[in-house]
Amino acid sequence: VQLQASGGGLVQAGGSLRLSCTSSGVAFNTYGMAWFRQAPRKEREFVGRISWRGRVYYADSVKERFTISKDNTKNTVYLQMDSLKPEDTAIYYCAVDRHPQYNPSRPEYAGYEQQYGVWGQGTLVTVSS
Repeated sequence: VQLQASGGGLVQAGGSLRLSCTSSGVAFNTYGMAWFRQAPRKEREFVGRISWRGRVYYADSVKERFTISKDNTKNTVYLQMDSLKPEDTAIYYCAVDRHPQYNPSRPEYAGYEQQYGVWGQGTLVTVSS
């Protein structure tokens, strides 16, 4: 199983970017997938998740600004990032569930890293002020 994240780059504050994560070996109509990010000198944090059935969860810091969607026919998940802020600067990682058809029993479980079994290599997003 491999995940390939792409779409990062440099953008001004207030701008938009769309990240993509394509899977080889895992079908997103069976496995949920999440985005995490790690800013310089900070721990990795949860950004959002889309379940195998399409249910989405977001961290409070990105709600109303970021949107996760997927195209099961392309085995690709997207992270649309709007109204970007300098504090969104980070390496963004995609990760896929360790188990198929997993549904977090509580919303906060969506961000638990241990439930994700494979991680992509990360793509850098830089937001200038």
